[in-house]
Amino acid sequence: MAGYLTISNSKELLRLPTDNIVYVAGGGDYSDIMMADGKKRTVTCQLGQVEDMLSAQLGQNGSHLVRIGKSLIINMNYLSYINPSKKQIILSDCKSLEFSLSASREALTDLKIYFD
Repeated sequence: MAGYLTISNSKELLRLPTDNIVYVAGGGDYSDIMMADGKKRTVTCQLGQVEDMLSAQLGQNGSHLVRIGKSLIINMNYLSYINPSKKQIILSDCKSLEFSLSASREALTDLKIYFD
């Protein structure tokens, strides 16, 4: 069953179905949340804060959203390719959606070992 990530501040409320979150990329005090419909939502939260919200709001139901490295949370349901030597990961729905991202070699090696 899909859960929702709710991010709220004094100006707005954002409620996103977590099954449709492809990845979250952190960049300083902001995080970009990329959705399966191709839309990007930018929130004023550090990646660690988003990670904490996912854990607090979803518990084990959020186990498909995994942090890899310092600046990326990925939805494991979209993971289709890992190449640690090229520092590349591809997230795809195997239809029309595909995102090629970079992450540290160490993070991708750890992720690859998870599947071996």
